[in-house]
Amino acid sequence: MAKTFEKERKRIAKKKGGKIEALHANSRNAKRLHTAVIRDDRLKALAAARKKQDKPLIRRTRFFLEAARENELKPLDEAAVQAKILEFVGQHNEEYEEIKKTRRAGRPPSTREDLLKMAIEALETEHKNGFYLPDLSSEKNLAMLERWDGSSWAFLTNVTWVKISADGTTKPSSFPPQGL
Repeated sequence: MAKTFEKERKRIAKKKGGKIEALHANSRNAKRLHTAVIRDDRLKALAAARKKQDKPLIRRTRFFLEAARENELKPLDEAAVQAKILEFVGQHNEEYEEIKKTRRAGRPPSTREDLLKMAIEALETEHKNGFYLPDLSSEKNLAMLERWDGSSWAFLTNVTWVKISADGTTKPSSFPPQGL
């Protein structure tokens, strides 16, 4: 059960002196319980929306953590980081080309094809303007990433983040990103 609902139910039961057997539909206590249920549902929906919004960034962090593990958690040089960024940016290209090939001539693109094209364009634009990722050139930061459990959003605030553009310029950045 939800937290707010349980608290309100307990409060009403305490006031009534035991179990809640029945409440009148329009009583104050019934309205308090109804309000608590609505609040819990709203909070659950907000949490689900936040988790969905955070998913791409967590997936990105996992990708670069795996890249660091492949390098035995040693700092990566600029060329290796750029190669990994290009690999991440091009992750949808193969699927996009396959869907494009299977489409018959004269047919409009499928929804999946449109979504992949938009994702590819967004990643390429971000790469050109400054790709947001954990700093892979610092041993301290790599050690911090290694301690990350793979799903905790709050822990990522402790990690140092950078923006690396296609021309190799590196700028420090903050977490969470603005407009990503």
